[in-house]
Amino acid sequence: MPSPFPGMDPYLEGYLWHDLLSALANKIRQQLTPLLRPKYIARLDIYLTEDSFPEDEIGILYPDVKVLEAANCQPTPISSPSETTLTITPPSLTLPVPKSVQVRLTRVEIRDTANNRLITSIEILSPVNKREPGLTAYRQKQKRLYEANVHLLEIDLLRRGKRPFAQPPLPDVPYCIALTRARAKQVEIWAIALSSRLPIIPIPLEAPDPDAPLDLQAALTSVYEEAAYDLSLDYSQTPPPPAFSPAETDWLNAQIHRALEEGGSTR
Repeated sequence: MPSPFPGMDPYLEGYLWHDLLSALANKIRQQLTPLLRPKYIARLDIYLTEDSFPEDEIGILYPDVKVLEAANCQPTPISSPSETTLTITPPSLTLPVPKSVQVRLTRVEIRDTANNRLITSIEILSPVNKREPGLTAYRQKQKRLYEANVHLLEIDLLRRGKRPFAQPPLPDVPYCIALTRARAKQVEIWAIALSSRLPIIPIPLEAPDPDAPLDLQAALTSVYEEAAYDLSLDYSQTPPPPAFSPAETDWLNAQIHRALEEGGSTR
């Protein structure tokens, strides 16, 4: 069945996120390519980064793991040179040594065909971009792109974490898109409510060429259908955190109930 929601599907913010990110980047490229040629091209830039503190995503984005074990060891007697016996107190618990997780991310780059120069970078934010230490590293990249006169479009379809472009006063909405044009003094913001369709957003190019339109909702809907996400998502369960307000929860349940009445299945 199609997604029960008119805009972003909050159930996709869990373990399917990285699959969605890669597929959505590719769908954005497919949609833009006919609008850009022959002067521009859209390329996928796939890179690896490390999530140094993945514990907040265990059971959400990453598979659940055994976090701790009760120590099952007996006190160990030892003898000192003076032949006095001491007993070492065993630890109460053993914890795994924290390990970073390697994350595969994909962004879309718009380049000119004459010089292969980067014109616009389209970033689909991931949890690693929205909390430390990845947040600081990402903001440093924002600064480098701005200093290089590159347009930056940031698509934030995750409710978790801190928005890297957050500057008050931002509306209190679950999703947000930010566009920082080259040499601009202001950031253009699209605040997206839970019940709203994702917008058609501009992809800036080199002057005097006009912006190319990107229908983000059409891209997301196409990915959802092609990937058959409905076969993996269980809409009878609670969506990934953070928790919704009671009013938002009622709205989510109403959307799912309506989908069921129209002949869908929540598994």
